[in-house]
Amino acid sequence: MNQALLNKIESVQFRKDDAKFNVGDSVRVHTKVIEGDKERIQIFSGVVIGKRGGGINETFTVRRISYGEGVERIFPLHSPRVEKIEVDRHGDVRRAKLTYLRKRIGKGATLVKEKEEKQAPASK
Repeated sequence: MNQALLNKIESVQFRKDDAKFNVGDSVRVHTKVIEGDKERIQIFSGVVIGKRGGGINETFTVRRISYGEGVERIFPLHSPRVEKIEVDRHGDVRRAKLTYLRKRIGKGATLVKEKEEKQAPASK
């Protein structure tokens, strides 16, 4: 199939609100859950431990600790089921994937150093 035609079809399905988050950020993902004939919003909050793919196939993985167990969930970025993505705090990391958090226990599994805002030096 013609690549230009594929790009045009995909551009319609892209997320309209541009979610600005990176690996290491603590986020709350609002997802639509359909139960029978009812629809509700469910929130999954945790640390983004990885992003992969590109274009319409881009996904991100969120990890949280629930009742002492690590729970990971993979979300498609441009899915209509993902209502919105809220960034709680920005993390300061040096890696693209934070898979080492899987081995950590307790508070160490959720700690990612918070990104510090660069301030201009005070003028005299």
